[in-house]
Amino acid sequence: MKTILVASSKGGVGKTTIATHLAARSALDGQRTVLVDADPQGSSMRWAERRAGLESAVLPVDGSRRRKQAWNSIPGDAETVVIDAGAGAMREDLDAWLEHASALVVPVLPSALDIDATVAFLNGIAEHPRVRSRELRVGLVGNRLRPWTNASQQAMDLLAQWPYPVVAQLRDSQAYVVMVALGRSLFDYNSQQVREHQADWQPLLKWVRRKP
Repeated sequence: MKTILVASSKGGVGKTTIATHLAARSALDGQRTVLVDADPQGSSMRWAERRAGLESAVLPVDGSRRRKQAWNSIPGDAETVVIDAGAGAMREDLDAWLEHASALVVPVLPSALDIDATVAFLNGIAEHPRVRSRELRVGLVGNRLRPWTNASQQAMDLLAQWPYPVVAQLRDSQAYVVMVALGRSLFDYNSQQVREHQADWQPLLKWVRRKP
């Protein structure tokens, strides 16, 4: 079973958007997919509930309170589990999830405040034995980028110097807000404009699918 943890110490970075899109892509690929919502806001739970009528439905599990109970709620035949961590979670909040994860995805926005917060978050994560031994892979995702702006370009240049790889650069788009509200993802559609956005995700999808 592949388990992908999406986490950040700062709220509003697009964590739920990334988690739901990874879950949707997995389900559309025919994988039995579970989405664990560890955020008390419950946005991923609501997304999965709206998607329940689709053939590519995703099983939602509430992981916001009792984590052990959440793991016990995951069916034994699950092939992919995506965890949407709580907003503002730090290392001590994530230990239980880090023990199970196959990969950790960390979204970062192109602003000084977000980058500073991510530095502190990654410094804490680096102390976890599975990260320190490189058993647990960590990948950064530049999110809500506007590639034509200096701010986005400078942010990506800075992230490229960090010890963890930048595994995707996702451009800013209101389409993501609409998709989450509908229980859908960009991968549910096939227009030319949507395909351009889908291409942004390919490096991330390739990275999470990679075997250890």
